[in-house]
Amino acid sequence: MGGPVRYTVDGSVARLTLDSPDNRNALSTALVDGLHKGLTDATENPGVRAVVLDHTGGTFCAGADLAQASGSGPAADPAELAVDRAREMTRLLRRILELPVPVIGAIDGHVRAGGLGLVGACDIVVAGPSSTFALTEARIGVAPSIISLTLLPKMTARAAGRYFVTGEKFGPTVAAEIGLVTIAADDVSTTVSELSAAIGKASPQGLAASKALTTRGILESFDNHAENLTRQSADLFVSDEAREGMLAFLQKRPPNWTSTNS
Repeated sequence: MGGPVRYTVDGSVARLTLDSPDNRNALSTALVDGLHKGLTDATENPGVRAVVLDHTGGTFCAGADLAQASGSGPAADPAELAVDRAREMTRLLRRILELPVPVIGAIDGHVRAGGLGLVGACDIVVAGPSSTFALTEARIGVAPSIISLTLLPKMTARAAGRYFVTGEKFGPTVAAEIGLVTIAADDVSTTVSELSAAIGKASPQGLAASKALTTRGILESFDNHAENLTRQSADLFVSDEAREGMLAFLQKRPPNWTSTNS
């Protein structure tokens, strides 16, 4: 499979590699579509017992594709586009949670904003020494609306209360301490191989039923809150503050909050 996501299978492990380093593996429509295609291919292969989600380059995922989000064509309704993109993210996170095989995140790079939503949706996450994490949404005028569905059940309440609003960067050890990742490892590849081998001993039925026990509560939260959070996310993205925040980010300048708040 070409494009921004590569799909390979080795024994009982299907590997989805985010392979769009030019835009730091941002969550473009093409990348999200590629993940859906890879997840479908994995579930249709009866020999697959685990999916590994990894990346090329120094960034696992930079979050939303801000160039795409701020560059709508003149004929497009920005509000409708924002809703569509928010729903893309909701569908992707739910797809990972509903997958009948466990998904292992293999990260040794930077993770920002919406990329943390992918981390939260994975069943197991191994983070290497080059990993850094930050929820930077508030700095550009938006919020981690949709990804809160996968992050709040995993992170401690104190950690969420801090990192949702400060945008601070933290490393793999802290990420493990607060529940965002499962293991902070010096050797991501070896650790993931060991976990995959253990999972490979399970039956398909046993895996699906066991994983469903761990995701049931999160999926119920999706049922109750996803639509409202999708709308919130879309409303924030088309606001004046968010437009200024995204342009400031792309232009590498401080946002002019005073003018947008006047």
